[in-house]
Amino acid sequence: MSGRTLTVYRLGRVEYEDGLRLQALFARARKERTVGDVLLLLEHPPVLTLGRGARRTDVLASPEALEARGVEVHETDRGGEVTYHGPGQLVGYPILDLAPDRKDVRRHVRSVEEGMIRALAEQGIEAGRIGKWPGVWVGSEASGDARKIGAVGVHIARWITTHGFALNVNAALEDFQLIVPCGIREAGVTSIERELGHPVDGARVEESLARAFGSILEADLRFDDARVETISVTAVRRGAAGPEVLLLRRIPERGGFWQPVTGRRLPGEPAEAAAARELEEETGARLPLRSLSYRHSFAFGEAVPPVLVEEEAFAVDWPANLDARPGPEHDRAEWLSVAEALERLPFAGLARAVRRATTGEGSGHWR
Repeated sequence: MSGRTLTVYRLGRVEYEDGLRLQALFARARKERTVGDVLLLLEHPPVLTLGRGARRTDVLASPEALEARGVEVHETDRGGEVTYHGPGQLVGYPILDLAPDRKDVRRHVRSVEEGMIRALAEQGIEAGRIGKWPGVWVGSEASGDARKIGAVGVHIARWITTHGFALNVNAALEDFQLIVPCGIREAGVTSIERELGHPVDGARVEESLARAFGSILEADLRFDDARVETISVTAVRRGAAGPEVLLLRRIPERGGFWQPVTGRRLPGEPAEAAAARELEEETGARLPLRSLSYRHSFAFGEAVPPVLVEEEAFAVDWPANLDARPGPEHDRAEWLSVAEALERLPFAGLARAVRRATTGEGSGHWR
């Protein structure tokens, strides 16, 4: 080996904005040499990302249609055009220092493509490149059956890399009809599931990708699955103009920001038990919980390297005649409209939990 290390973080679901922040913190840590090379593997909720070469005309759905389907749109500083991310697609962000011996943009892009090609070979799929189109492909242009299975879009600043690739594993391919993928109208898209004819284990694909990138970088491969496990509880009550959400303001020593009920799980403590305990400690209430079927990862604070958190979300329906009594870690409690609450929240994942709690997504309540 070359003395390099590659640490792989398997993060599960990450909101796109929270993923950008994760990349920025890891890139800073790589620049400051507090970490070695890093590969973040994760899944985003439905989102369209527009690279530096994107044309708005390649987004085929109207803003209203995208909003109705819960698809966000984000402009990014990566190369490339319009890309879709969503459930069943494995996104990889290699955070690498290309100095001193890999300072070649084209080589880096080909290495990212090669990682996907090797991982696909382990799944029994022969994939490769097509000269005039970026990414990884199954079939060929000459035979007329070219279909894209992996997209590439990278950003390099002072030879530290961010962004990376998106590999369609069990992705819903109909969602790609929202866009012209990467501006290519002449070819289709595919997935590992489509090519093999059955769903595949995403964890196996992650392991294949990790091995492939470790080999390409000639790096000592490590896995880091350590997380701070937390919960969130969104309290919702009926207001005169619609649902209202309870937010608590942390005391200045704890950051001074607004949030729903949150807290750490004790070692071995079930998530629901932690949620009930934190709800009582932070509001004085004992109420039936409902799961929001939502778990996500994010970076807490500004530490470098970042503190990684995995949070499971719950909600409670709050009686109109019950007061909330903030615990010692908070100095204020306010009931806010959903729009007002979303403006105050510091993490995209908390905002997603509030939307699920108040719109009924995944729960059947508050429609």
